[in-house]
Amino acid sequence: MSSNIVWHEASIGKEERREKNNHQSFILWFTGLSASGKSSIANSLARALFERGNQSFVLDGDNIRHGLNKDLGFDEDSRKENIRRIGEVSKLFVESGQIVLTAFISPYQEDRDVVRSLVAEGEFIEVYVKCSVEECERRDPKGLYKKARNEEIKNFTGISAPYEAPVNPEIVVDSEQFTIEECTEQLIEFLTSKNYIK
Repeated sequence: MSSNIVWHEASIGKEERREKNNHQSFILWFTGLSASGKSSIANSLARALFERGNQSFVLDGDNIRHGLNKDLGFDEDSRKENIRRIGEVSKLFVESGQIVLTAFISPYQEDRDVVRSLVAEGEFIEVYVKCSVEECERRDPKGLYKKARNEEIKNFTGISAPYEAPVNPEIVVDSEQFTIEECTEQLIEFLTSKNYIK
């Protein structure tokens, strides 16, 4: 890092923004296999939060790779850099007083822990969207599992690349057993019970 770069303090602090928004700001980090339902649940929750008057935004793995991270591949180093960048962007959302919902496979526990370390205690909520690889492969909405099985896609999580399920997530939603709406309600109940939202 250049010695000519100096941090400039903001005129409006995180706590002021939270007070104005009337809710806490934090990261809801959705992790799980491809086709587990991360994006669907995150967007359903974002809608529920919006209707309750909460300021939130969804960062989706595929969408981010259309812009900010379009220069990254899917090898291990690129995946780590993908998550590092999203972690830094998510931190900015927390500082802005908003709730950020991130839907990324983020297969490595170490990378998710790095993002957790960027924010204060209680500002990172790891949401494990639990769904077996068999069910995800049965769903296969984008046809990716089929391509991975045919070796058209290399380093595909759950098939030819590892997925490390969270060791101690704040909450688990089982998308194999529950609908998107039921998972959303479970998350609302969790956030309300922990006083993240009112």
